[in-house]
Amino acid sequence: MGSISSQTQRRRHMLEVTKKSIISGKTNTMELDISQEQLDRWESVDKQLIQVAFPNLSSSEREFLMTGITPTEWNDTFGDGDDHDA
Repeated sequence: MGSISSQTQRRRHMLEVTKKSIISGKTNTMELDISQEQLDRWESVDKQLIQVAFPNLSSSEREFLMTGITPTEWNDTFGDGDDHDA
């Protein structure tokens, strides 16, 4: 997978992240409890495992960062599995 680009906007203590879904091609936005510095570090060339970079995020939130897929889109496509939070 090539470099990941994100549009971000700082609000309160949350970061609004906009990604394009690799399933639908739709642009989705999610507010996440991360800093711009964390996101920049994770998106750098020396990328950490996402679980290490964002230990406080749910699996659904981490999936969104990697693929742009929202929990609803995941469930609509793959069903309501145990691997992703709703």
